[in-house]
Amino acid sequence: MQLRELDEHVTYGTQLQEDDGPVVLINVFTVAPEDAERLLEAWTDDAAFMKRQPGFISTQLHRGTAGSSTFVNVAEWESARALGQAFRSPEFQARIAHYPDSAVASPHVFERIGVPGI
Repeated sequence: MQLRELDEHVTYGTQLQEDDGPVVLINVFTVAPEDAERLLEAWTDDAAFMKRQPGFISTQLHRGTAGSSTFVNVAEWESARALGQAFRSPEFQARIAHYPDSAVASPHVFERIGVPGI
């Protein structure tokens, strides 16, 4: 699987060093249409692993409509540092090999902001 940055100025790796929280991981996956089922299998296995990690709160996978092979993972963590520890673990890194070669992931960490009146 290939990683592609969403923000050319702030990398995912840099974000995982922060200790603020809670945070939301948004990870956009694209995959060849014929590999969509394999991506779902790999993501399900990853989600089960992440669910057992310290700092994990929740996750939900979304799929584009009309036969799209674009997926979005939305996961909540107590902190970016906790997410980073889970992401960098050797066990998780080994799991990345289970994704199809056509898969491209674009992870980025966000914090919730309040907008008055909204």
